[in-house]
Amino acid sequence: MTMGRSFQNELQRIYWTRQSLRLLVAVSALWMFAAIYLFFAKQRVISASDTDSVSSVSQEVFGGLWLAISPPTAAIVTLLVVAVVLRAKDVRRRDPQRRFTRYQRHEGMMRASGRCELESGFGRRCSRAAEHGDHFYPWSKGGATSLQNFVAACSHCNRRKGARIPSPWLISRLERRRASYVGTGQAIPVGERRSL
Repeated sequence: MTMGRSFQNELQRIYWTRQSLRLLVAVSALWMFAAIYLFFAKQRVISASDTDSVSSVSQEVFGGLWLAISPPTAAIVTLLVVAVVLRAKDVRRRDPQRRFTRYQRHEGMMRASGRCELESGFGRRCSRAAEHGDHFYPWSKGGATSLQNFVAACSHCNRRKGARIPSPWLISRLERRRASYVGTGQAIPVGERRSL
């Protein structure tokens, strides 16, 4: 397996893990709100028929509410712990050198012919002039400061991309586009992540 292919497999795993975490947190939050709503909807029906003392009603409400929200709360806390662990690994992976060298910047801009390599829409290459050398796999997520991870970007695309992990589809489209203007006839590896 080539280095580029193994990185793509690793990137797919990382990308889908993070997307799954986001989805699970959203589902857990919806679960919590639904549990709270259903609990209070049920309490309204019960309290309309009962005339208990205020202290017994409040004990029943808060005890029952805790029972209703404890499973989604536990799920959210577990997912947040997993996210913190992943973030700590990203911090340990950070390249001590954040800025590209003059040579890397020159070679990356020459490879891109001075044009932005990112997408402007519908998978097309942006037509603006490149102003920045960006870490394709974000530096804050452990991306290497290397020529393979260098992507020429205009300021608009650079801001829009931010520190998001690129999708596997974006990587494959960029590799195909690079092959067309670099002229090797094969995919040019895109992105690199530092090892722990």
